[in-house]
Amino acid sequence: MNKNYYLLFGLLIALSGGLLFLPEKTNYVQESPENLMWDIVQPTRYISTDQVAKMIIEKDPLFQLVDVRMDYDFEAFSLPNSFNIPIDSILTNDANDILNIEDVNTIFLSDDDIKADQAWVIAKRMGYNNVYVMKGGLNCWIRTIIQPQKPSESAPITEFELYNFRKGASIYFTGVELSTNSDLKQEVNITRKKKETVAEGGC
Repeated sequence: MNKNYYLLFGLLIALSGGLLFLPEKTNYVQESPENLMWDIVQPTRYISTDQVAKMIIEKDPLFQLVDVRMDYDFEAFSLPNSFNIPIDSILTNDANDILNIEDVNTIFLSDDDIKADQAWVIAKRMGYNNVYVMKGGLNCWIRTIIQPQKPSESAPITEFELYNFRKGASIYFTGVELSTNSDLKQEVNITRKKKETVAEGGC
């Protein structure tokens, strides 16, 4: 079998064991381990930073962002209109009120994929189906949306189209225009959250 399969299986076992230490919640229908194992290896559970940026800019009402970092990290920096549900609060009633909104897709995010993947596994195990992970997390968001790098002159036109989208998105989220070279000279100022398909990039 593929090495990645074993890694994912080990991750699933570890995360499933972690459910024992989360607050008790009984009004859900758990997904079977077999279905969960199938879902966890599907790349369709990931949403790119470019897609998330497009959804935010277009004010897409059919998605919501759930940041699973600790509240102090969330207060320091978060994406617009995102909710903060730390990983150890996924099974609370407050979290259920957010995750259980019909016909709304939930996108988990963290600094990278790790905590967001954990939240995704827990949510899927609890029976939530419309859940996704922002690929690469906020680290990838900074690299692709806030500080996009200009492609080489020999790059295909699609890379320049993606770069132009990212430049526009960077201005939208920071109010800072990129310099003509590939380095971002100005300090990036991020607006904090008020409480309450584009071509995909890889991270």
